[in-house]
Amino acid sequence: MGKAAKRKQKAAARPAAKGPVKAAMALVKSNPFEVKINRQKFNILGRKTKNDVGLPGVSRSKAIKKRMQTLLKEYKEREKTNVFKDKRFGEYNTKISPEEKMMRRFALERQQNYGKKNIYNLNEDEELTHYGQSLAEIEKLNDIVDSDSDTEEKGTLSAELTAAHFGGGGGLLRKKVSSGQQDEEEKPKSRKELIEEMIAKSKQEKQERQTRRENALELTEKLDNDWKEIQTLIAHKTPKSERKDKVEKPKPDQYDIIVRELGFEMKAKPSERMKTEEELAKEEQARLQKLEADRLRRMRGIDEEDKKKKPSHMSADDLADGFILDKDDRHLLSYKDGKIDIENEDEEEKDEEEEEEGGSTDNENEDESEEESGHEDEEDVAADSHSDLESDLESEEEAAGNKEQKKHETDENESLNVEQQDTKMEAAKSELPYTFAVPESCEALKSLLAGRTVEQQLTILERIQKCNHPSLAVGNKAKLEKLFGFLLEYIGELATLDLPELRTIDKLVLPLYNLCQMFPEAASDSIKFILRDAAHDMEEVIEVKGRATFPGLDMLIYLKIISLLFPTSDFWHPVVTPAFMYMSQLLTKCRITTLQDVVKGLFICCLFLEYVSLSRRFVPELINFLLGVLHISLPKKQAHGYTVVHPFVPVGKNLELLLVCDKKDLESWQKQNLPLSVVTGLTSKASRTEMNHIRLSCLALCFDLIKKCAALYESLPSFHEIMHPLRILLTQHVPVNEYPEKMQEWYHSALKELENKVKHYTPLICEKKKPVPLKQYTPKIVKVLEFGRKQAGSKKEQERKELIRKHKRELKGAIREIRKDNQFLARMQLSEIMERDAARKRKVKELLGSLATQEGEWKAMKRKKGKN
Repeated sequence: MGKAAKRKQKAAARPAAKGPVKAAMALVKSNPFEVKINRQKFNILGRKTKNDVGLPGVSRSKAIKKRMQTLLKEYKEREKTNVFKDKRFGEYNTKISPEEKMMRRFALERQQNYGKKNIYNLNEDEELTHYGQSLAEIEKLNDIVDSDSDTEEKGTLSAELTAAHFGGGGGLLRKKVSSGQQDEEEKPKSRKELIEEMIAKSKQEKQERQTRRENALELTEKLDNDWKEIQTLIAHKTPKSERKDKVEKPKPDQYDIIVRELGFEMKAKPSERMKTEEELAKEEQARLQKLEADRLRRMRGIDEEDKKKKPSHMSADDLADGFILDKDDRHLLSYKDGKIDIENEDEEEKDEEEEEEGGSTDNENEDESEEESGHEDEEDVAADSHSDLESDLESEEEAAGNKEQKKHETDENESLNVEQQDTKMEAAKSELPYTFAVPESCEALKSLLAGRTVEQQLTILERIQKCNHPSLAVGNKAKLEKLFGFLLEYIGELATLDLPELRTIDKLVLPLYNLCQMFPEAASDSIKFILRDAAHDMEEVIEVKGRATFPGLDMLIYLKIISLLFPTSDFWHPVVTPAFMYMSQLLTKCRITTLQDVVKGLFICCLFLEYVSLSRRFVPELINFLLGVLHISLPKKQAHGYTVVHPFVPVGKNLELLLVCDKKDLESWQKQNLPLSVVTGLTSKASRTEMNHIRLSCLALCFDLIKKCAALYESLPSFHEIMHPLRILLTQHVPVNEYPEKMQEWYHSALKELENKVKHYTPLICEKKKPVPLKQYTPKIVKVLEFGRKQAGSKKEQERKELIRKHKRELKGAIREIRKDNQFLARMQLSEIMERDAARKRKVKELLGSLATQEGEWKAMKRKKGKN
């Protein structure tokens, strides 16, 4: 016996590895003399046994057994997802009665199985059709023969037609001429006359066949009718119209009608798969590249038709299987008065052009065929008379003259083609390219959009996005993210011009929105960078001068764009919240010194109302600014009895900034919206009347904003307290009678909106508290039952302490059980690892043993060969 056989015998004698359950039971250490287990014959649910409580070892073994039934089972099934779901109708619906459940289930079963049993059953009383015709009628062979089809001589050609078309025409002509030799005085018929006779003869034969066919059909119908009458007499059956005694069939029920209609309904057809965003981007890029290639070709003057006319290379083995004859380019050679007819070729070319344009008709085609036949006839006559040999010299001279004329015409055509080509090239150069690269800087974007109309700028930006979609290349995403910042900078420069291009800015918001939807993070970073710079600039100005000024039109437009690109109703937003804080600082830190500052502040107030229109967030800076606008519109005599908050001051040179005293300006004023161009276009050159009208428009806008604020904040608990300063200012200080009628209407509507609000909530008051008693010096006596422990005085304190003690106990027990569960799972995992390692070692030993036996056998065979 070899070493490998001994190893196998030892492995077989060795006990098998323990499973995870046996290993867990073996790891439980307990004294067998102390363990006493009262076993039950049957496990009864809900019954608690008293004999096995408190015995040593029992609780531990029961806990391990319980963990094996629950925790170990969950551990083994941790990667399994099999779940049984009961999908019976109404199984867990308590509102449906059992009878109704059974009826509904039966109906669903019948509905599912309906139409599956009778698919191949042809014995039903249904009419079978084929292409919309009944098979019963088709079997009667009552087919209507087409009048245009030739039934008798279908597919045959007459001898004369064959000789005329396939014999070249010469044989038929000679035959006719030879047959006409009897009458030498008569002139022989031309080819045109012969073809006309042939056509007339064929039409006459076709007409005769059609009349014979119609007569046969009439006789057949008459015979069928006679046969039906005779058949009723032979069969001794009364016709269906006379069968009155027969019981009528019952009419189908409404349910049957609906079921049959459902059978004839259109089945849903599969539609085309919706393309992904990447596929759509690739198709759009391919389309734009093709259009750009066509534009470049037209710009360089390369004609695509010339490329098509160039003959392609054909090998010697090519069988020309794909050859398609588009048109017949052969020209008929004709002679006129013994000379070659070149004009006929030009006429044929013109006719071909007319046919391509769709202007030719059937009659014209017949005339052309007659002319061609006439030319062929003349050609044959000329061939017979040998006139071409007699007029050789004359034909050569005329051919030379025709060549010169033709050359002159070709030169003129070439000059016209060159002019047309130049116009096409100029049109192609003026046309917008279809593919653009993403500009790498703001200057490149400006140069690309400079001198373009608004529509062309939008087209350029759209094509840039389509040609450089992020799904087409790896670096396109970073390029388009930079394009958002460049476009923002370009919009800011358009707003800082002397005459700001607000229409262009309005149109450019759309591509800006599209880029923001594609790259929200990059867009938010760009706008936050602009807001951060604006806030730092304002802080620096405040540190130097002590007061800040309102920003330019570009920053106001950025604030408006933020409300269009991002949601303003969120409680907190990474872009909208900083913009909200920046606008609040503008209304509180910027001094009002000019009329432009008032217009900018009112614009920010409008933005505030737009921001909080959904969230209804209270903005105290907005109410304060509107109060200040009313303050600077009052005369100095009436500006008393109320308080104003910074940036407005109760006294100063800017107190009567919106005051208008000219009666003519008050009467000539009309309500108009304040355009944003007022922010930059309002200068000292403006007339006094224009300035007064702008002041009145600002005041009317203030009344409108007060009305909107009252409608927005009417549900606040402290609405009346918030709007109280505005109400006092409007009712006691504003000189209403001096304003125009339209302004008075705005004033009364705002005041009505403030006063008519019902007081829904009580004002906020401090909560009433019991007075704190004075500190007494009487000692507190507490009963001490045991040394070191004291008894609580009240019952609530005792219950609270008991709850705390129970909570601690339960917490400790839960922690202990969790630790035991973790230890149990660790033992299971360790036993599985040990079992896997033992199996692996056993297999390795078996492999090594088999290799050793093979090696020994090989050495033994080698020794035997050496001895031999």
